[in-house]
Formats: sequence, C-alpha cells, structure tokens
Amino acid sequence: MATLDEQHRQHAYRVRLDWGPVGAEAIGPADIAVVVDVLSFTTTLTVAVERGIEVFPFRWRDGQAEAYARERDAVLAVQRQDAVPGRPSLSPASLREADGVRRLVLPSPNGSTISSLLAESGSTVVGASLRNRTAVARWLAPRLAEGASIAVVASGERWPDGTLRPAVEDLWGAGAVLDALVTDDLSPEAAMARDAFRAADLPVALHACAGGRELIAKGYAEDVVVASEVDSASVVPLLRDESFRAAPADPVTDRC
Repeated sequence: MATLDEQHRQHAYRVRLDWGPVGAEAIGPADIAVVVDVLSFTTTLTVAVERGIEVFPFRWRDGQAEAYARERDAVLAVQRQDAVPGRPSLSPASLREADGVRRLVLPSPNGSTISSLLAESGSTVVGASLRNRTAVARWLAPRLAEGASIAVVASGERWPDGTLRPAVEDLWGAGAVLDALVTDDLSPEAAMARDAFRAADLPVALHACAGGRELIAKGYAEDVVVASEVDSASVVPLLRDESFRAAPADPVTDRC
C-alpha cells in the first residue's frame, strides 16, 4: 500500500478504528486487534465458540479451503445458499442447528481475511459482534490498563468491483465494544463509532439497514435476528495459532 502519514495511523491514541483489510494495515501494528463483521462472520463465530467449536478462518472458499479443512479434520462451511439442515454455513442461524461439528473452517472474504492479516502482523486477534460486545470489552479492559494498544477493525463489505463498502452494522458493532470499554483514550474515529452505537435504535436499525434488508430479502431474516442479540453471549473468540477458541474466563490470568 502507499506510504501513509503518521497521522493516518492514529498512533497518537491507544484505541483506534479503521475499515477493511487496508485500514487494518494502516492502523497497525497494535498489541490487540478486534475484528467486527456483524453480518455475519463474527456473529457466526460467537455462535460457534459458544458451542465449543474450534473455528479456522480462511480467506476464500475454493479448492484450497477444502484441502485445508481435510488436513485439520474439520468441516468446511458452505455458502448460505448451499446450506442444508445440519450443515453449517456462514449463517449463524444454520450453525445453531448443526450437529456433530468439533472443528469448522469458516471462509469469509471480509472477517476471515482481516483476522488472518492481523494475526500475521503479530497482533493478538479477537472476534467481536453485538452479541458479545461487553464480554470483549471486559477482556480488553485490564490489557488496556496495562498499556496495550487496541485496533478495532470494522470489516465492511465489498462492492461488485471489489472495493470496500463501509457497512453501518459494523460501525455499530465496533462502537458497541468501545461503548462498553469505557475509556477516554479513543481516536476521533473510534469515538465516532461509539457515538454511532449509542444513537442507533437497535435492533430495529439492524433490520432496516442495507445489510439487514439484503439478508432478509434473500430469505435469511433469522440471521439478522441472531446478529441483533446484544450482549447475549459471554464468550471471547481468541485467535491462537490458526484457530479461534474461547479465551479463558479470567482475563487477568490469560496474558497476550
């Protein structure tokens, strides 16, 4: 990517926010990175980890993903439109119905891709959504108090030409974590996300926004319902090595 001025990196603040893979690189490196992809990677991730499923993020669903899943004795999530009862997909509602899944490869061009990029940069990566926003904030708080830098990355979506489409649901999801974190050491970008969450009429707004309406129109209204379950989950998906698993409950004893 092009050389950035230091100001664009938000390094004057310990809690930063930016969008997509390029934004993740711009505000890094950070000690901890929080990936937010409300519709639906990180929402699906919370559902999986709640159920004790180990999740392997993968950038694209292709022949390489199939081989990757076989090597790890894992189930490869199918696309939403290919899901059948009992077979997991990126749909969080479908994952609630899946049986016998211990390990899951979850491809996503947004959330999975960003998680992998951030892990490669050396950051400790956690997944956040509206469902587990307070649990993530509680996990972050003692680390922030000890001086850790935190990069919150709103994943966004892609336009047909591959460029970033900022998605308001990810702005709200990022802001939800920042609202629960309760700190003044926010970049203006991070503070804006926090304020956007506070102003949002959830869950109504999640159903009414472009991303929610798109899923509803395609027949996945239940996915929007699951994504709008604010503070319903207590898990913190933590990326260790190559997979997400639940972080230990006591944040003081689990150091980055």
